[in-house]
Amino acid sequence: MVLTLIALISFAGFSMAQKYAYVDTQYILDQIQEYKNAQEQLNDISVQWQKEIEQKFTEIDQLYKNFQAESVLLPEDIKKQKEEEITKKEKEAKDLQKKRFGKEGDLFKKRQELIKPIQDKVYNAVEEVAQKKNYSFVFDKAGSISILYADPKLDISDDVLNAISGVTKTKEK
Repeated sequence: MVLTLIALISFAGFSMAQKYAYVDTQYILDQIQEYKNAQEQLNDISVQWQKEIEQKFTEIDQLYKNFQAESVLLPEDIKKQKEEEITKKEKEAKDLQKKRFGKEGDLFKKRQELIKPIQDKVYNAVEEVAQKKNYSFVFDKAGSISILYADPKLDISDDVLNAISGVTKTKEK
């Protein structure tokens, strides 16, 4: 009982000495031109690839309509050959769609290539500011952690922006 009480008092003292802050990484990223350019590039690539895939599915649809129109007149072996051709093209289109937009697809890899270095720069700046100001914890307001209330005085987002590139913006608080 006494040990528990001592542990609670020690923990309370330890936690009182901790300093907390938060950042809004989405706000920070939105202020970085390099990030905006990368997002535009990703959107352009995504639209281009989507059009490419839609074109393939349109071609498949046309092949299928043509097949339905002439299948009555075709011998069984030709019908089967055309069905296999359509099935093969469908599989190729679906494979391309997965290759471009799948979990580890081309778009994911391109996003990693373009966005990760910027995110690393932000993370390093957060770490630098946190160490300079002796923060024990820095939360991300834009992330999955829910912050129901945050004192604007604890928002170090602008400090992080300054650490990244000397951008001096003042967030509306």
